[in-house]
Amino acid sequence: MIKIAFFDTKPYDGKWFDRLAGEYGVEIRYYESKLSERTIVLADGCDAVCAFVNDDINSEVIDALCAHDIKLLAMRCAGVNNVDIASAEGRLPVVRVPRYSPYAVAEHAMALLLTLNRKTHKAYIRTRDFNFSLNNLVGFDLHGRTVGVVGTGQIGRAFINICRGFGMKVCAYDVYKAADADWEYVSIEELCKRSDVISLHCPLTKETHHLIGAENIKLMKETAIVVNTSRGELIDSKALLKALTERRIGGACLDVYEEESDYFFDDYSDTVERDRTLALLLSLPNVIVSSHQAFLTDDALEAIARVTLENICGFFTEGKLDNAVTAQK
Repeated sequence: MIKIAFFDTKPYDGKWFDRLAGEYGVEIRYYESKLSERTIVLADGCDAVCAFVNDDINSEVIDALCAHDIKLLAMRCAGVNNVDIASAEGRLPVVRVPRYSPYAVAEHAMALLLTLNRKTHKAYIRTRDFNFSLNNLVGFDLHGRTVGVVGTGQIGRAFINICRGFGMKVCAYDVYKAADADWEYVSIEELCKRSDVISLHCPLTKETHHLIGAENIKLMKETAIVVNTSRGELIDSKALLKALTERRIGGACLDVYEEESDYFFDDYSDTVERDRTLALLLSLPNVIVSSHQAFLTDDALEAIARVTLENICGFFTEGKLDNAVTAQK
């Protein structure tokens, strides 16, 4: 039986993995701790390690995995920017889940946008107190507005389709343009100038790090709303905060944050030591933040579990490396 050590796990992780463990013939050990040099000892006797988006899998952790005779690193997510792939190359195979439910993420992006725009979160709190005032709840029609979509992979495409359902105009930016695109591609600068809503759906790379920074923010409309359900480091958070507090842009919907690994997925409500930039963003009336939950639907969790276990079992039973990540990709 294949033994797998799962790190950085939460109660919802086990639901589908436990259901499918017998079908795939695996034994799973769950650990709440993040994967690190200190915690890798928990994987002793296991064949594979399964990690998540906020585990910092640097070269030292790769060395430790190899030293503990781990044969495979399986990421139960799409992004691998937190993995030192170059260090793992030729030593430790790395696999990922390239797709699970693009609709889950795209729908959450629209949910955030609608919530911030129409202020339904504030209305909900008011009416529970029997306050039915409409003051300060004014939004704007999405119909006829322009949405700029950064990244036109499966999630970006799903978001484009949702926006079109609202009657929005679409422009897009992507280094790799889709051959079958029926939307207009523009430069990132033109997208920032033209868009009423800017939604990020691209991976984090050296080229996209702080793609939304001070210079591109300066190009945006004063009413523009930025939506990020991809990776936190796509946005320079300090530049975003400055623009928001100076009312140079309209608002921000964030499901991710560039320093989120210190906070997201855990309860820090009783702590006083907090990330100052994140705390200030949370205090603004034109910002809404969720805790990296865009992927969190039952459909997506089942798909993540199935693909992760197929990746692992395919490697150990047939020597396959489906969904492998290499330094060249």
